[in-house]
Amino acid sequence: MPAPFTKKSLAFLRALKRNNDRDWFRARKADYEQHLRGPMIELLARLASDLPAFAPDLVADPRVSLFRIYRDTRFSSDKSPLKTNIAAHMPSRRLPKGVGAGLYFEVAPRWVWIGGGSYRPDADELRAFRSSIAERHRAFSRIVHARTFVETAGGLDGEQLTRVPRGYAADHPAAVYLKHKQFIAGREFPAEFALEPRFYAELLGVFRAIAPLVAFLNAAMVKVP
Repeated sequence: MPAPFTKKSLAFLRALKRNNDRDWFRARKADYEQHLRGPMIELLARLASDLPAFAPDLVADPRVSLFRIYRDTRFSSDKSPLKTNIAAHMPSRRLPKGVGAGLYFEVAPRWVWIGGGSYRPDADELRAFRSSIAERHRAFSRIVHARTFVETAGGLDGEQLTRVPRGYAADHPAAVYLKHKQFIAGREFPAEFALEPRFYAELLGVFRAIAPLVAFLNAAMVKVP
């Protein structure tokens, strides 16, 4: 499919970064709808058609997937009211909202990021992920060392502990994975990549490569009572 974003999409994001103000945004909301939200909805409709071929449990629906432009500033020292990117995530249809792993992409003033996994798992999710990795470490290792996964997404990423977590032997075969506090993988491109004809094909390619990681993590959560 042709790239849904245009030079006006990036121009709007860059102007928004310089003018992060509700009144400024309100006066230009029609531009946001036309050049950013509209193209994202178009992309999600295409993903809803293509994801079932390799990630049937994930949802691509604007009502679920599209992040709001307004920031939640209640607990942040940064009181900027608006996000300066446009982003969407594809979570599991089998898990409650906010639980488990998913696919994600964003278009920002200076980059495009395409990836997925679990960025901020809570304590229960971490326990479930680690338990499943410990039990099925060979399967997990095959996923994160698969040639397509490594070449496309660069391998498993995310913050790690300095030591293997309590309850697991230091020499456990999966020790290197059990240290992870995040389980993410992805690829960054220049912002202008969102305008290229190959954008959607590349988006699908990264998602295909990361989908087995997402499926593994979500399977661990489905087993949790």
